[in-house]
Amino acid sequence: MDKVILRPHREESLLRYHPWVFSGAIAQVVGHPAEGDLVSVVSSEGQLLACGHYQIGSIAVRILSFDEDPTQADFWLRMLSRAYQLRLSCGLAASADTNCYRLVHGEGDGLPGLIIDYYDGVAVLQAHSVGMFRAKNAIADALRELYGDALKAVYDKSSGTAPFKAGLELVDGYLYKRADFTAEEQSVLENGHRFLVNWGEGQKTGFFLDQRENRFRVGQLSRGRNVLNLFCYTGGFSIYALAGGATHVDSVDSSQRAMDMVDRNVALNGFPAEQHTSYCADAIDFVKQAPDGAYDLIIVDPPAFAKHRGALKNALRAYQRLNAAAIAKVAPGGFVFTFSCSQVVDKEAFALAVFSAAAQTGRSVRILDRLNQPADHSVNIFHPEGEYLKGLLLYVE
Repeated sequence: MDKVILRPHREESLLRYHPWVFSGAIAQVVGHPAEGDLVSVVSSEGQLLACGHYQIGSIAVRILSFDEDPTQADFWLRMLSRAYQLRLSCGLAASADTNCYRLVHGEGDGLPGLIIDYYDGVAVLQAHSVGMFRAKNAIADALRELYGDALKAVYDKSSGTAPFKAGLELVDGYLYKRADFTAEEQSVLENGHRFLVNWGEGQKTGFFLDQRENRFRVGQLSRGRNVLNLFCYTGGFSIYALAGGATHVDSVDSSQRAMDMVDRNVALNGFPAEQHTSYCADAIDFVKQAPDGAYDLIIVDPPAFAKHRGALKNALRAYQRLNAAAIAKVAPGGFVFTFSCSQVVDKEAFALAVFSAAAQTGRSVRILDRLNQPADHSVNIFHPEGEYLKGLLLYVE
């Protein structure tokens, strides 16, 4: 294994178990590691600190282990088993009314650069690093051993997430498929509600599992209300609102494919078509043009407005404009659920953007709750950057 030697006094973050080594902390690379190779990381005094995947960029090493040898044959099975046991202990992996969950959440499960979502027997893998991409077949083998006959397929969807490097065949496809499995989409259960998931053509891995608990909260507050679901994707919040007794739900997304899936999910769950309307439209334009007070509950769940720090200022302005429009339009005594999934936008910055939006409208607004990602999107306490989803439940007078 090639070796990365740190500059003096640059080992402190690793001694605190932070899973990244930045390029500026490196004094010397011993050997000629290719991107994705395993390397050991040692202090300037020669102390072995950790080992992980080497990569070109500001993050030079993503740590896989501080105390174990990831070259051992059972490494992937051991790590996936630990992740599975966490989901089991949280009541997800053996739930009668939920059969989809995130099995691996990158650094939160000690596997930086790896995402695995599980959809009732279909594991969808996304590699965010060359090292994880190169390990995908070994990971698929470990998944087969972990789930046994319950595993129908392992689908690699890394073409949009793995760094583009010469020699990497970034083509999505099956790493494993049971002989009797032919579906390209299937319905899954989440808190007893059914959703169609298309892992090949859908966004991310096919469904946004990170909003499970926040969708449940929407359902609790929807009875007798007119609901607007902005950036609805396949209608997760819409289904919960209908199930919670909403008078009517309008779902808005700019993707016609997503809107078609919303309509199919509404029908799949047996709700009358007249209780729901789909709009393929720009969400911001839609809410700005909506009549004042037409909606008693508005969900604002946009895609990441900032994927890097250079876009942060523009993203915060966008959050402010969007939330100002929603707060201005919601009926008196109404609720606004507002979210940011941009990792570079921290909780304080997001709350300030929403505060500025509320001040702009001149309305009385109270924060009823601060919303987060669920347990299967766990955050490594030594890697606070993993806490990417943040939200606010607002009451508007």
